[in-house]
Amino acid sequence: MGAPWFQISHLAEEAGLVALSANFALYGDLSDRMMSLAAGLGPQQEIHSIDESFIDLSGVRGDLVARSHKIRSRILQWVGIPCGIGIGATKTLAKLANHVAKTAERKPGSYPAHLAQVCDLSALCESELEAVLATTPVNEVWGVGRQITKQLTAAGVATVLDLIRLDPVMVKNRWSVVLERTVRELQGMPCIDLDHSPAPKQEIACTRSFGHPVTDLSALAEAVTEFASRAAVKLRKQGSLAALVMVFIRTSPFRKDPQYSRSTTVPMRRPTSDTAAILEAALAGLRVIYQPSFNYAKAGVMLLDLQSDQIQQGELDWDDDSSKERGRLMSSLDSLNQRFGRGTVKMASAGLQGERRVWSMKQERRTPAYTTCLADMPTAKA
Repeated sequence: MGAPWFQISHLAEEAGLVALSANFALYGDLSDRMMSLAAGLGPQQEIHSIDESFIDLSGVRGDLVARSHKIRSRILQWVGIPCGIGIGATKTLAKLANHVAKTAERKPGSYPAHLAQVCDLSALCESELEAVLATTPVNEVWGVGRQITKQLTAAGVATVLDLIRLDPVMVKNRWSVVLERTVRELQGMPCIDLDHSPAPKQEIACTRSFGHPVTDLSALAEAVTEFASRAAVKLRKQGSLAALVMVFIRTSPFRKDPQYSRSTTVPMRRPTSDTAAILEAALAGLRVIYQPSFNYAKAGVMLLDLQSDQIQQGELDWDDDSSKERGRLMSSLDSLNQRFGRGTVKMASAGLQGERRVWSMKQERRTPAYTTCLADMPTAKA
């Protein structure tokens, strides 16, 4: 997991390994489709990640397992993605139930067969529930990391059942309030609420590895322009302003070339979401850290010290009309790119459209964007 392709490429012929390049547009669209179908389980939904969400089942009547199997079948038929559904009294128990549902299907015999695909821990009798918990290693609990697992194992806590039987107050005193909360959740006491409106991100980053080594400053400037522009779009989308811009470049640790890695943080005169101002800071930082004669393999831009755009920092020479005009300009820029495709309107330092740029990702094994690009849409002939 996480191995460079050149180290394992021989497995393609030896073991039939399938390797695919990233296709973010396809992943995002399929995720949206899956989440919209999963929302049919209950009245409220928290999208936790691109492939995981929590559904509030409060007030939902009837057989929850049968209902979940129908939703799962619909997702598999309409989107083509198999999934597991876990039901529990708390978010931690639901995550644990999801693990049981997936493992019971993938590894027959590990758990009772009727728990495969959909697992409702709240519907199990006490003896069956204890058997499931006693079979599950403690590191499968949401929030129990590698170091905590070592400490728990050393204390004789090897399974989820062992963890549930601990006194929460003792857990807080010996470990932390976070683990105490986990134990209480496992015991059926909700401590982690459903997040209906996730908090704005505290930092926004856009980074990419290059398809080929880059040595030229102008090519690096094109890449940094692209990354800064994408980060600025995300910044405006969540209604925030950035007070710091960090830019970094580095060589590949997997090559025997001379190694170099540097980053710098540029403070803004005032917090902003203006692409031009963010880009100016990013390029200024790039010129400071750039050193010739190195084969750069990755670069990125991070926006830091974020705050709400509802709070503006004024100065003696503050021109409110000019600020509003720049805001409208950025809104128009985003609208055009959203309507006609990303990159339709962009900053000049990003370079002109044409031949594939040297810093672009290779993506030689990328699957077609079946659901987001008309040219890639499969067709059928009678």
